[in-house]
Amino acid sequence: MSHSSRKSEQRSVVVDPDPKYELSPYLFMQFMEPLGTTDGSVEAAWDFQRECWREDVVAAARALAPTMLRWGGIFCSYYRWREAVGPRSRRKPVYNLHWGGVETNQVGTHEFVDFCRTIGAEPLLGVNFGSEGRKHWARPLKGGIRSAGPREAADWVDYCNNPGNRERRANGAKRPLGVRFWQIGNETSYGRSGYDCEVAARRTLEFAGAMRRADPEVTLIGWGDSGWAKRMLEVAGAELQYIACHHFFGPGPDSPLAGLRYRHDPAGAWQCLMDAWESTDVKIRQMRSQIAGHPVGLALTESHFALPGRNRGEVLSTWAAGVAYARILNVHARHGEVLKIANLADFCGTRWMVNAIMIPTPQGGPRAYLMPVAQVISLLRHHVGRHAVGVASAPHALDVTASRTGKRLFLHVVNTSRTETIRARIKVVGMRTRGGRAFQIADDPWREIDETAPDLFSPAEHALPSSGNCRFPPASVTALELSLEGLPRPG
Repeated sequence: MSHSSRKSEQRSVVVDPDPKYELSPYLFMQFMEPLGTTDGSVEAAWDFQRECWREDVVAAARALAPTMLRWGGIFCSYYRWREAVGPRSRRKPVYNLHWGGVETNQVGTHEFVDFCRTIGAEPLLGVNFGSEGRKHWARPLKGGIRSAGPREAADWVDYCNNPGNRERRANGAKRPLGVRFWQIGNETSYGRSGYDCEVAARRTLEFAGAMRRADPEVTLIGWGDSGWAKRMLEVAGAELQYIACHHFFGPGPDSPLAGLRYRHDPAGAWQCLMDAWESTDVKIRQMRSQIAGHPVGLALTESHFALPGRNRGEVLSTWAAGVAYARILNVHARHGEVLKIANLADFCGTRWMVNAIMIPTPQGGPRAYLMPVAQVISLLRHHVGRHAVGVASAPHALDVTASRTGKRLFLHVVNTSRTETIRARIKVVGMRTRGGRAFQIADDPWREIDETAPDLFSPAEHALPSSGNCRFPPASVTALELSLEGLPRPG
């Protein structure tokens, strides 16, 4: 092969268009938890005067368009769902035992499910799993008994899904809410004060049996992190469709990403961000090995950067962080044969910088806006095919995944170079492209978004030539849509 032909091949993205596996739409889910004094994630999103969700939050959520929204997290370990249904005047405020502060419970099951339906997201509810076995949550100094068992979880399922449920109908909802997805256990294996693996597995079987008796069609997710997956499946696997894990990634306090150091060491910070995908890949591979041979999917129901001083993690406001998150979304797609539910940020809040949507306060000021992580989630979620296809080769600096729906080919391309523009031709084995569209975000990696410029990282759209030649600027994220046609047979 000549030098010129090798150079041409190195500057090509070669795609094998044969479908490999179906990509779940829930790889673009989000996670909402009342975070108390840490971050007014739910209370700040609610308009208490008009008794509805803030219009700017709804608009931002529609732009983000999560395919699934999960309610719960640690908060579910002391959440009694009946305290947040029925007439507002009778709803009982609750102490947020982990995050601090008081939650009004003006947002409960009905409001959450209604929000999901409004923005087109599938609701996922996390049940109170006996307070995860932790006594300090089950019986706190104030707040009464906060633990709940299988009966209360089953009652919640019946409340949501039984057309004739009297309790729900008495609260003004004649039609069922239709909640299909439920999670049993949240970070149960984290720490030493709660259930051990054996107890958690047996309790999961009890909860699952009770919930399935209330509605045989529910989809159930059990906790399997920290090496618990194998035993959980041995005991309760017949009742579970998914095994859940969480992943929080980020360097230590001496990293260029800590505090404001990225502003003084941009090259080092960039490299840290570009390497962040590796720990996610390792985590998913570990979980895949533990559930191998079982007919369950993997649910990564929480995942995000964990940086020192995360309430003031300004680096996550930069476009460089958006590029890093795009690489991780590509990791999720590459594991899509098994990974069927995946999260990459908390949903919304006022200052916790791992959020997808930031909510400026006071209300009536600047509107809610998408953080860089949300910009890339929205971009790639809106331009993705039904089936994953292979990427045989690509230039070294380009991180590429591909998918396909019929004769439409979709590529997600991340230019990991901070300084170099990459020009490459898209080649499809056995087929040819007939042009298409590119949707691209390219900016200074260290530009920071805030409420004064909420649309800073909106994607630009342009046509692609029929030749398949594409330009990928430094630190860019691009979603390509191309039309395919078969090559003519030899005469």
